[in-house]
Amino acid sequence: MELEITRADGIATVTLNRPEKLNALTPEMREGVAREFGALGRDDAIRAVILTGAGRGFCGSGDVASMGAFTPETARDRLKLAHRMILAVANIEKPVIAAVRGPVAGIGWSLAMACDLIVASETTKFIQVFKNVGLAPDGGAIYFLTQLLGLQRAKEIVYSARPVPATEALALGLATEVVADNALEGAALALATRLAADPAFSFGVTKKLFKSMAQPSLETFLDMEAWAQEACLMTADHREGVAAFLEKRKPQFGQPDRLQGEAP
Repeated sequence: MELEITRADGIATVTLNRPEKLNALTPEMREGVAREFGALGRDDAIRAVILTGAGRGFCGSGDVASMGAFTPETARDRLKLAHRMILAVANIEKPVIAAVRGPVAGIGWSLAMACDLIVASETTKFIQVFKNVGLAPDGGAIYFLTQLLGLQRAKEIVYSARPVPATEALALGLATEVVADNALEGAALALATRLAADPAFSFGVTKKLFKSMAQPSLETFLDMEAWAQEACLMTADHREGVAAFLEKRKPQFGQPDRLQGEAP
């Protein structure tokens, strides 16, 4: 199965389980994450959640092999599904810990940032890869990065598409803790165990207070993001970026397409 759920001692562990593809997110995985987090939010026996990935990487972004020629309708459906997943993780009224190692790329990084805390192995490399396939960041990446880093640093990381190693991520406040690779699961479980012992109702209220501090709201930002990403999905540059990725060559981007429509 591409998504595994285990439960023990009040803690649920949700594992992205497509290690041969670095857990690149398929539509089914996005739907599964949204569904499972919705169910976990309603399960009073669960008091904390760990989100992690099988194998050597947390998530190598979306499944590029499934991209290509989009219509406005298929692009819109893809984005709605991604946003349901992000909102399900961000809005659950329980503590969520991302336990990450290896590549944490594209929407995989957005998914990690939608969690409350990130425990990273020393092998972790975070990266915004969207421009490499002619897209704008999605999954709330710009929202989360700007909230965490401020505008200038967030722009530098998005525009450069450079890897951010675990030690730098810790210094920047993008990770809560960095541990040895073989200590990742234990560190995440120890943190989840401490949080699961906290009063559940007050934790949920506290999460709502943190959410109220962010302007605009994540939901409002995702509406804007959907407009931007849908426009990018229709471009020749995106088709070239996908082809170059699959052919393992450098993309040759051309003249920009004309933007159709106004931002919401």
